[in-house]
Amino acid sequence: QVQLVESGGGLAQSGGSLRLSCAASGSIFSITSMGWYRQGAGNQRDLVATINSGGSTNYVDSVKGRFAISRDNAKNIVYLQMNSLKAEDTAVYYCKARIFTKKGGYEYQYWGQGTQVTVSS
Repeated sequence: QVQLVESGGGLAQSGGSLRLSCAASGSIFSITSMGWYRQGAGNQRDLVATINSGGSTNYVDSVKGRFAISRDNAKNIVYLQMNSLKAEDTAVYYCKARIFTKKGGYEYQYWGQGTQVTVSS
């Protein structure tokens, strides 16, 4: 079994910062990509940022220059540093990872339980 556990959400003022963490644990052989998605009230779950095992990153345009994704491959943790927060960043943030649970096996996609980020204007 694999678990993704997010932490670091909460309430921030507009212009403030928060740092999210997501730790993967369990039966993990290797992790290819990790990423953050968010879902605002009544909206679909959208990509925020991804990072692959080599460190290449991808961001949605609305967070470029404000958010930074990073990962600690040794600890299987992905981070999302969120700066210059805006009210429209308010959402539940979900961590996703694509994981091989054994050598030569299949790659599976796992999601965390989500962490609420609320930005007050």
